[in-house]
Amino acid sequence: MHEPPTARTETVRDTYFGVTIADPYRWMETETAEFDSWLDGQDAYARDVLEALPGRAEILARLRSLRADQGVRRLGVTLAGGYVFALREDPGKAVPVLVASGTGAAERVLLDPNTMRDPDGAAHHAVDWYVPSPDGRYVACGVSMGGSERSVLRVVEVPTGDLLPDAIDGAWLRFVSWLDDGESLLYHRFRGTDRRDSRSLRHRLGTDPATDLVLLARGLNERLPLSPVDRPLLYRPPGSAWTVAIVSYSGLSGSVTSDLGDCTLYVAPTECLDEPADCPWRLVAAREDGVTAFALGPDTVYLVSHRDAPRRRVLAVPAADGPSRVAVPEGERVVTAVDVVHGHLFVREHDGGVARLRRAPLDGARIAPGGGEPVEVPLPIDGAITEWTELPDPPGLRIVLDSWTSPMRTYRYHIGTGEFSAGGSRAGHEDVLAYRVFAPARDGTPIPISLVHRRDLAYDGRNPVWLAGYGAYGITLVPGYEPHRAVWLEHGGIWAVAHLRGGGEYGRAWHEAGRLSTKENTVTDFIDCAEHLVARGYTRPGLLVGVGGSAGGIPTGGALVRRPDLWGAMVISVPVVNSLRFEFSENGPINMGDLGSLRTEDGFRSLLMSDAYHRVHDGTAYPPVLLTAGRNDSRVPAWQPGKFAARLRAAALDGLTLLRVDSDAGHGFGSTADQRDIEFADQFAFALAAVEGKLTGRPRGPA
Repeated sequence: MHEPPTARTETVRDTYFGVTIADPYRWMETETAEFDSWLDGQDAYARDVLEALPGRAEILARLRSLRADQGVRRLGVTLAGGYVFALREDPGKAVPVLVASGTGAAERVLLDPNTMRDPDGAAHHAVDWYVPSPDGRYVACGVSMGGSERSVLRVVEVPTGDLLPDAIDGAWLRFVSWLDDGESLLYHRFRGTDRRDSRSLRHRLGTDPATDLVLLARGLNERLPLSPVDRPLLYRPPGSAWTVAIVSYSGLSGSVTSDLGDCTLYVAPTECLDEPADCPWRLVAAREDGVTAFALGPDTVYLVSHRDAPRRRVLAVPAADGPSRVAVPEGERVVTAVDVVHGHLFVREHDGGVARLRRAPLDGARIAPGGGEPVEVPLPIDGAITEWTELPDPPGLRIVLDSWTSPMRTYRYHIGTGEFSAGGSRAGHEDVLAYRVFAPARDGTPIPISLVHRRDLAYDGRNPVWLAGYGAYGITLVPGYEPHRAVWLEHGGIWAVAHLRGGGEYGRAWHEAGRLSTKENTVTDFIDCAEHLVARGYTRPGLLVGVGGSAGGIPTGGALVRRPDLWGAMVISVPVVNSLRFEFSENGPINMGDLGSLRTEDGFRSLLMSDAYHRVHDGTAYPPVLLTAGRNDSRVPAWQPGKFAARLRAAALDGLTLLRVDSDAGHGFGSTADQRDIEFADQFAFALAAVEGKLTGRPRGPA
C-alpha cells in the first residue's frame, strides 16, 4: 500500500485589521511540480484505502445496476424549427449525446462527445450546454474536456449532422442567442483563464472569431458601466425586437433567465446592436432592485424582485420607456421564475422548496381585464420543476417534475383546458417515505430537514444518517430522485437534506440570514439539524455522516472543526474550506459578495468565521474525513481541499483523512457515468465503514 506523503510546512503570517493569521501550507496555492506530486501521492493512498474497504465492490456493482435499470433518459429538451432536441443519457455511454428528432423522423445523434479525444487521449469530452437556432438548422454547443467546464463553442448543422469549423474558446456560460438571419449568434467569452474583462460578442458562421463584433465590454458604452470583474451577458428570445443585457456581479447557477443573484438589467432595441458604442441601453433594474429572474414579452420586461418584498414579487417594466408597476404582488411563497407563453404570464414559485405554478392571461403588459391575480395551476405531484418548454400546437407547456422518491416524469400542460397529460414513468424507490421535519436552531428558527428512508425503519437511534447541507448564494435544495440513493437506504440508512440559512428556501431573508456576517448561522444550523435527529431518535452521535460539496464545504467543514465528537465521518467534495484565501483563486472574486472580502474589516471577520482550515486544532480526535478534488476544477482549486487535508492529518490524534484526486474531472459537472458510480461507491463504502468503526479501530456506532 502507498503511504501518504507528508506535506512540508512553510508558514506565512498575514495581519488583517490587527489579527495575525498563520498559514502553514500557503505554498500549495502555487502550481508546482511539488504540489502535483503531493496530490498524486494523496490520491494513490486514498485509492488503496478505498478500494480495500469491505463491501465496496458490491456497492459499485449495485450502483452500475441501478444506472442500467434507468434506461435511456432525455434531459434539457428544447423545441425549434420542427425539431425536438435533447441531451440523451444512454446506459452504455460515458456522457450524454446531443440528439434531434423531427416530425415522423427517427431520433438521430448530432454530436457524440464520447467519440472526441484530446491530443494525448487522456481527457474525455462533454456537452456543457446547447442552444438551437430558431429555425432548427443549427445548434450551438459548449464542449469541454475533463469536466473543466471551459467550454469551446461549436456549431452542428442539423440536416447534415456536420460539425462546422467554427470554434470559439472561452464560451463557458450558456448565454447564447441566435439572431433572425439564422447564421449569427450572440455569446459571452472569457479571455483565457483570467476572468477579468470578459465581454459579449456577435459571431457570424464561417467567419474568423477574431473579427467578431464586441457588443458589451468595459469602457465600450458609457450607458452600461462595467468593472473588471463584472460579467456582461446578452439574452434575446427568438424574433424579439428587444435584447436584454445582464451585468452579473456574483455566481451563476447555469440558468439564463433565473437564479441570477446580484445583477443589473438593461434593455435595448436589437437593431441597435450594430453600433455598440452608441447602443441606447436603458436601465430597467438597478443592483439594489434585487432582480433574480426575468422574462421578456413583446414590449415588456417582467422582473422577479426581492426589493421591499423578501419573498419576491413580479414587476412589469415597459421596454421602451415608462415606470415599473407591480404585476404580481408578494405572497406567502417565494417567486423563482416567470415566463410569457402564448399570451399568458406563468409564475413559478416554491413553498419551502416544493414547486408551485400560477398563470394569468396578459393584455399587453397587463394582466387581462377580469384575469385578476394569477390563478393556481395544480401540479400533478409535489416536487420540483426541473424543465419547462413552450409547446406550439395545441398551445401549452412541456413540464418535467421531479421528487424525492420517483424518477423525473414529463407532463404536457394544455393552456386551453388547464389539464395535464402524463408521459411514461419508471418505478422509483419502493416502500420509501419522504417527508419533512423542522429542527429548532439555537436562536429558535425552525430549520427544515427533508428525510427519505424505508417505511419499516425503526426510530431506535441505530440508523446511519447521510446528512447533506449547502446554504449559500440563495440556492434552494429542491426534491430530486437519485437512483444511487437506493444503496444507502438498502443499508438501513436515512437520507437527510438540511435546508440551511444562506439558501433560498424562504426567500431573501433566508439568504441574508446565512450570508457575510451571519454566515455562522449556516454552520450552526447544520450542527443543530444533526443534534435534532439525535434527539428525535433517528440516530446517535457517531452514526451521522456530514456531506457537502463546493460552498457546502463551509457548513460541513465548520461542523467538523466545531463538533468533531458528533460525527461518524465527513464526506466533503471539491469544497471551499479555506475561505480567507478563496478570493485569490480564479473563481473567487465573483463569489465574495456572499462570503466577504479581505479588503474590509467586516469582510475579513466574515471570512474568518467561515474558514474551517484555520479552526483545526492540534491534538484533536477528528472523525474519518474523505475529501475530493478535481484537477480541472475551474470553480474551486485543488489547493482548497489539499490544504485542509494536510492540516487535518497533521493535527488529528488518530483520525483518518483521505484526499481523493481525479485527474480527469473538475467540479463534478461533465463527469462520466462511471466516474460518478466509482465516486459514490467510494463515499458510501467509506461512510459505512466509518460508522461501523472499521476505519480507526475505535467503535463509533451502537454497542
